This record gives sequence, structure tokens and C-alpha cells, in this order.
Amino acid sequence: MINVIPSEARHYADHGWLQTRWHFSFADYRDEKNMNWGALRVFNDDVVKGGGGFDLHPHRDMEIVTYVLDGVLEHQDNLGNRGVIGPGEVQVMSAGKGILHAEYNHSKTDLVHLLQLWIIPRNRGNKPRWEQRVFDVGQRAGKLLPVVSGGDVPETLTIDQNARIYVSSLSEGQEVRHETELSRKVYLFVIDGGVKVNGRPLSKGDQARIDHERKLDIVATENAELILLDLPEIS
Repeated sequence: MINVIPSEARHYADHGWLQTRWHFSFADYRDEKNMNWGALRVFNDDVVKGGGGFDLHPHRDMEIVTYVLDGVLEHQDNLGNRGVIGPGEVQVMSAGKGILHAEYNHSKTDLVHLLQLWIIPRNRGNKPRWEQRVFDVGQRAGKLLPVVSGGDVPETLTIDQNARIYVSSLSEGQEVRHETELSRKVYLFVIDGGVKVNGRPLSKGDQARIDHERKLDIVATENAELILLDLPEIS
């Protein structure tokens, strides 16, 4: 089953310094029928103005993945980690038993556009950790490039969950196939451009929540950027 949710159906909030679109219940947006998709608990599409950001705040027992699309994001936490994340770079923060962190637009003038995903971990009370890595356009061109996994895929960032995250940059007419188990769930988001998934069209900002599909054929109907998550079900 492929359930396509159009871009305009996402919850939108404008906080002045932050324009955000929430795919699942988050903060003051609460919908008991829209809490998660398998182990994916949060998918936020954020645009932060120059000089804006999230002040120091706590997290625990969550695997937090940040993918920067445009601009530069600055990260710092109470473990002493500090770094900047640019376009195409992926950051993983395992909150574990507890971590304090802050995120800011590194620029005082330019926007930063990012996706932030929260994935429910297999275990509670893990040791907090943080890492990041650059994945450039050439690496994801014409294919589904794995960037995050449960530790079983070489050259990926690791989270405490049996999940995989892929990014892709497709030229018009290019096709990629994703194969998975019928018991798993897939989440596809079109960052830019347009695609068809098993014949179902999706445009920029659209998402597809997919289950009971063993094979997914993704064809770019125009130049496209996308992110795909292969996820376990959770009880």
C-alpha cells in the first residue's frame, strides 16, 4: 500500500525566525492518528532565518538525524561536541540517557534549510554520542545512497535501530529500485522535483507512507532530490 500525502497537508507553523512543516505530531501540533510511521517518530522540514536557532534543550532515548539541504547549521552540546554542518552533510545524535544540545543558523544573514528526523531506538539509556559526515552530490547521483544504518552498512552513520536512510539525486528519466521485506515500512519524501513510485506521482514536498510493498520502482519525472527510510514496525 502506498499512501501519498501532499505537501500542503503537512502541519505548517511560522515562528518568524523559523518556518517549519511537521509531518507528525510535534510540540503544539497533536493528532493521535499521526504519531509515527514505524520507528519514525518525527520528520520536520525547517527553514531557519539568519541568526536564528534552537537554544540549549534536552533530549533522551531518541536517535536524531539531521540532513542539511541548504545553508550551514551549527551544533553544540554538553558533551563538548561542536561543529558546523553544510549542504549534503548528515549528523546523527544518539540522545541516550540524556543530552543537552543547541542548533543555530551559522550565518547571520542567509537561511539554513534542514530536515530533522527522530527515530525510536531499540534500547533505552544508551550512552549519548554525536557524529557527522559529508555525502556529496556525486555520491548520491543516480542511486539510493545509504547514509544511516543500524551499523550493518559500511560507510554509514550508525543509530541504535534496525533502520536505513538513503538519499538520492536523480536526473529526469532515471530510475532506481528499492527492495525490502513485506513486514517493514518505507517512508519517502521528495525534497525537490518529482517522481513516480510504482506509478504513483509525487511532487516536491510530498511524502509517501508505504507498507506491504516488496519492490519500489522510483522514476524521476523531472530532476529530483529525495530521501527514503526503510523502517521496522514497532509495537
